[in-house]
Amino acid sequence: MDQETLGSVVLLAIVTLISVVQNAFFASKVEHESRYCNSKGFQRSGSSTFDRVYMANQNCGHAYPTFLAVLWCAGLLCSPAPAAFAGLMYLFVRQKYFVGYLGERTQSTPGHLFGKRIILFLFLMSVAGILNYYLIFFFGSDFEVHIKTITSAISPLLLIP
Repeated sequence: MDQETLGSVVLLAIVTLISVVQNAFFASKVEHESRYCNSKGFQRSGSSTFDRVYMANQNCGHAYPTFLAVLWCAGLLCSPAPAAFAGLMYLFVRQKYFVGYLGERTQSTPGHLFGKRIILFLFLMSVAGILNYYLIFFFGSDFEVHIKTITSAISPLLLIP
């Protein structure tokens, strides 16, 4: 793999590996809570605390494939730096959601809504990259510079709750 290609995917790979560590952390929380409640290993105990940890982990796991798909599509088809930034923001928001879900479920709502907005941003970046490809293919017009400028300018707006 040449340096230019490697340079464009290394940020996405870092975000992906951080998300793997985060998933391992969530799983360890489920295992710890299960042992704390049962002391027999992993079992669905029915305790309130365990159920919240388990459901928070399940909810985060259900959105994970979608996150990875739009992260990599946005990074490869549009621009890797804003996609990686949005990916890091998503991981932060997912942590906030997980911790909020352990308290009261209403505390997890802001993290959930913010996460949906980040997924939408990554999705729109992916669509813009695909549209640019077909504009080049059919019409010879390349809007890549404009798209990268727009996504780089918009990505810091993801910090606004």
